[in-house]
Amino acid sequence: MANAEVVLLDFWPSPFGMRVRIALAEKGIKYEYKEEDLQNKSALLLQMNPVHKKISVLIHNGKPVVESFIAVQYIDEVWKDKAPLHPFDPYLRAQAKFWADFVDKRLYLGRKIWTTKREEQKVAMKEFIESLKLLEAELGEKPYFGGESFNYVDIILVSSYSECPKLIQWAKRCLEKESVLNSLPDHKEVYGFDLELKKRFGIK
Repeated sequence: MANAEVVLLDFWPSPFGMRVRIALAEKGIKYEYKEEDLQNKSALLLQMNPVHKKISVLIHNGKPVVESFIAVQYIDEVWKDKAPLHPFDPYLRAQAKFWADFVDKRLYLGRKIWTTKREEQKVAMKEFIESLKLLEAELGEKPYFGGESFNYVDIILVSSYSECPKLIQWAKRCLEKESVLNSLPDHKEVYGFDLELKKRFGIK
């Protein structure tokens, strides 16, 4: 099963797709990358993710796995012969899933910063900074969220790190990993893409 064909339907600036790319790179899995035009979604994307019709979609042996954090878990469970992305200890595993869920529910509220108008932006920025501080406190003095090893929470978060001192140092360590460096797009290109989105939504 693990040796079957692997395809990733993705969009280059997507932080969710970056997670899956990093997980595949960490496991050393070869895959076919298919870039999606989100304004003109492919028949394959609509077929593989008929519920949400969104990227990223991991296709393994013809079967789709949707939602990035689920795809990362799937990759870890299928390719067990590679270095694990989740802790073995059940408690630590539960904690990793908690913080990954926190990132998805709280940190991505930061999207409101560039998709809303000024007053809403202020509230969103405050919530975003509070979330970053909580993550920074959880990281503490550890090199990675997984302790000495780069793992699940690091993968979920690294595509969207921001301006907190400990997180900046953590991000630099993550970016030294070939799997991360080769999976993240140039930040200037992402910034340019964000500016184009702001223009499209009429946000200053």
